[in-house]
Amino acid sequence: MDTPERAADELPEPRARRSRRGSGAVTLHDVARLAGVAPITASRALNSPGLVSAEVRRKVADAVARTGYVPNLLAGGLASTRSRLVAALVPTLSGTVFLPSVQALTEALAAQGYQLMLGQSGYTGHREDALIEAIVGRRPDGIVLTGILHSPEGRRRLLASGIPVVETWDLTPTPIDMLVGFSHLEVGRAVALFLHARGRRRLAIVTGDDERALRRCEAFQATARALGLAEARVARVSAPTTLRSGRTGLAELLAGGTVPDAVFCSSDLLALGVMTEARVRGRAVPDDLAVVGFGDLDFAADLVPALTTVQIKGAAIGRQAAQFIVDRAEGREVVERVVDIGFSVVERDSA
Repeated sequence: MDTPERAADELPEPRARRSRRGSGAVTLHDVARLAGVAPITASRALNSPGLVSAEVRRKVADAVARTGYVPNLLAGGLASTRSRLVAALVPTLSGTVFLPSVQALTEALAAQGYQLMLGQSGYTGHREDALIEAIVGRRPDGIVLTGILHSPEGRRRLLASGIPVVETWDLTPTPIDMLVGFSHLEVGRAVALFLHARGRRRLAIVTGDDERALRRCEAFQATARALGLAEARVARVSAPTTLRSGRTGLAELLAGGTVPDAVFCSSDLLALGVMTEARVRGRAVPDDLAVVGFGDLDFAADLVPALTTVQIKGAAIGRQAAQFIVDRAEGREVVERVVDIGFSVVERDSA
């Protein structure tokens, strides 16, 4: 009888290609042929190693190492209905404000034996819908979404899937399934009250055009009106926001109308741009212009002056989302399905 190595070496090239179903991928049949065992035996060696001898396990492991074979986890998961895969969607990977949540989600899931698949949904619903359709078809153990605004089609698809869903970075009493986040309306209100309490009367805002930032903006303006202040001026820039758009935003506010004595920015990067443009134009921060950011990114405390900003417990959001998914995937009841993680205004030198 031919040795496994010799049998594999003598496979005609066309046959080897046909065994990979035209895709170029190494199959279980290729591994079995190289190991000199039946495909069912190779499958047992990989999925139920206690059912085969140590010698068979060694041969199959050697064949896997030589071919680079990767088992089809989806096919294996069909029998157990568990993929041990969780999908998460964030608007952008360039927005560092989401990174603590993603990192904490990844680590918390990994500690429980789950892996995270990350998708970038953008700031429009069309890309999110396409990603949701692709993800649901792969039957992950859970889906983590950023925000609560989804298209009717996307919402119906998620509800019909039966897959545990956690919405994050927002707040609503009617989530699709579970939710961990905070109120953007309360953020806008809190910042307006904060600036008013420090004697600022000419408020303005530089905001991204994404829906969550615009809700903060509306609450900021409404609170300024309720305090008897003049209408807070708005410079609107495209999301994802950048340092450059912060500079152009302040330039727009200074180009005409009432000159602000305080600016709330919808991200720390925007705030950095505003502070840069203020310095170029000879406007001192905070004497002439108070600046408040959003996100409390790593650089915020190290700026000169240090940036006053809204701190979000991003890592806590990620850990709670992971716990929600794991509990549901493993059959544990989740009683409290909405968690308000809160926020805080961290006062530093810029305000």
